[in-house]
Amino acid sequence: MTIEKKLEGNKLAVSIKGRLDTMTSPELEAALHPDVDTVSEVRLDLTELEYISSAGLRVLLSLQKTMNGRGSLVLSNPNADIREIFDITGFSDILTIE
Repeated sequence: MTIEKKLEGNKLAVSIKGRLDTMTSPELEAALHPDVDTVSEVRLDLTELEYISSAGLRVLLSLQKTMNGRGSLVLSNPNADIREIFDITGFSDILTIE
């Protein structure tokens, strides 16, 4: 997995490429941790995310809980397979997906 971050003021843009699974989800958590406490908007670009496991979903849910009341979390450009996982798990109802 490759993570690219861009911090501009109170906005954090993150691009995730590859697989978000048991092996890589701690890497995403570690990459987000120092910045999430200082921003009011997090935007995750999922254009090149190939796969997400339950461990990856847990990271997204935790991030959503952190951002609740503080600002917003937006997931953008998930492919059809990732979108289907969000729909099946009910995450489409919890997360803002564009």
